[in-house]
Amino acid sequence: MGKKQKLFVGLTVMGLIWLISWQLSLAQECFSCADDSVSFLNDKCTVILVGKGASADGSVISTHTCDCAVCDWTWRRVAPADFEEGAKRRIYWIPQFETSPPDEGLRWETLEKGFTGLEIPQPNRTFGYLHGLFGYINDHQVAIGESTIGCRKQMENNTPTPKFDVTMLTLIAMERATTARQAIQIMGDLATKYGYGNTDSGEMLAVSDPNEIWLFEIMPVGPLWTPELNMPGAVWCAQRVPDDQVSVCPNESRIGEIDLQNADYFMASENVITYAEENGFYSTSSGKPFNWKKAYSPSEHSATSSNGAYGRMWRFFDLVAPSQKFSPDKPNMEFPFSIKPEKKLSVGDVIDMLRDKFDGTQFWTARGLQGGPFENPNRLPYGFKLEGKKYNTPRCIGVNRAEYVTVIQCRDWLPNPIGGLVWLGFGAQDTDCFMPFYQGVTEIPRSFEIGDHWEFDRESARWAFDYVDFHTQVVYSYAIKDVRAAQEKWEKSALHRTAEIDQKALALYKESPEKATQFLTDYCNNNANLVINAWWELGDWLLVKYNHWWLYDVKERKRKPLTYPDWWLKELVKSNKLKPAPEHED
Repeated sequence: MGKKQKLFVGLTVMGLIWLISWQLSLAQECFSCADDSVSFLNDKCTVILVGKGASADGSVISTHTCDCAVCDWTWRRVAPADFEEGAKRRIYWIPQFETSPPDEGLRWETLEKGFTGLEIPQPNRTFGYLHGLFGYINDHQVAIGESTIGCRKQMENNTPTPKFDVTMLTLIAMERATTARQAIQIMGDLATKYGYGNTDSGEMLAVSDPNEIWLFEIMPVGPLWTPELNMPGAVWCAQRVPDDQVSVCPNESRIGEIDLQNADYFMASENVITYAEENGFYSTSSGKPFNWKKAYSPSEHSATSSNGAYGRMWRFFDLVAPSQKFSPDKPNMEFPFSIKPEKKLSVGDVIDMLRDKFDGTQFWTARGLQGGPFENPNRLPYGFKLEGKKYNTPRCIGVNRAEYVTVIQCRDWLPNPIGGLVWLGFGAQDTDCFMPFYQGVTEIPRSFEIGDHWEFDRESARWAFDYVDFHTQVVYSYAIKDVRAAQEKWEKSALHRTAEIDQKALALYKESPEKATQFLTDYCNNNANLVINAWWELGDWLLVKYNHWWLYDVKERKRKPLTYPDWWLKELVKSNKLKPAPEHED
């Protein structure tokens, strides 16, 4: 067979593989876009980015709501390591939406089954880091948050040819990067050289360090790419958030017009514009400036047009700059890349935003019948179909399917082990409790490393929070008050205690870095274990207090019925055609 025939057969096979993969991927899609050529996954994450001049204490802040509902939630700490000259680093496919039964081993113990066949040169030393589904912070306070943004369907590459997915890219960045810019360049170079895709499409990463924060977007370049083509195996672009501004990524591409001459604010792959031209996504002859998101991930949704399903963009800008009165009718593609907040944001402010459910707006997820008599904001999170028609329901920032949520601070006035701080909350934001973990910890609780969705396990930290969440859903408007009280006791106190812990750790660090890391390890693990125990007890308490939908007074050893709102009782009378009881009846 001649070279041309082999090439034709190879391309044909690759095309068939892509077609099958593409058809299977359609089953994962949820809300359709105005441009049907763009694909989005139904499980989505929200990322908030805060420049150091926009935060209340001068820290760079990034978040990640790992909104999946079926993904791995386990965490681990990877220690720094030294390697001999010539050592190799094995590269694995690590699908976001895949888990293994616990009896097969922990997710991070079964990586070999995803070995891509690629090994890359290992540096002499790799950095330590904390990670869950993605790498989150390393020894140099390089931090990451993730949000899937989708891309044009013809760009997807679900074949085995690309060797990197987004999870693997973040782990390599954690191991090797000392700054946010270096992390971006490392991930971009690996993706373009070895190919990006497999189970991932368009992805966004918030990449930060103690001085700056960037929004990095990366996409595959189609199912026919091979290394032999000597063409980039990915297309990517990154834009820096100004120090005094904030930004957001609610699963939508955020980078618009780019200025590659301004290297302080933009980075990109060499094919950032040419790939769009070659595939008909953009034409220089149009006279219009190149716009990244319009070329690669266009969407014309607004909060209003989608009944709030794409309302997070508007909600974020409305929260941070309320006086500008952004309209929910404004197409999401027209919102600015970033904005100066009307007040500087504290970690507590960011946590409150992560719990937002469109409170006080027309998209409030607990309004009317959707919320029911106890104003539960977590019903119908995906919309529904009725009589052949599809109805969207609002998708809030604080959606109830998070595996865990991170709020990460990078702080330039403290040594790295003390300056890097991850606030980690397991499960849904409204019923979780954020726990501090300094970058310098040398271990994390064993309960963070185990558990999955399909087997209840009291040894797993995550199940403590799901236990509380489950009991809260039944009589939400009542039970959430008990949860808020527990959050005030454990979460707020930890937030207020941060400055004190910083100073104690800093004093020890000046004496001995090892003493400081041991102090931080003890503090974080002890606090986490106390919180986990408190949440198990809270779950027991909610079960007793609201058992059988009554209100049990433990102290008085009495019970009384829960009160239902008049509006709901009127709807019940109307729906069930009830008639008033005779006046003489008690």
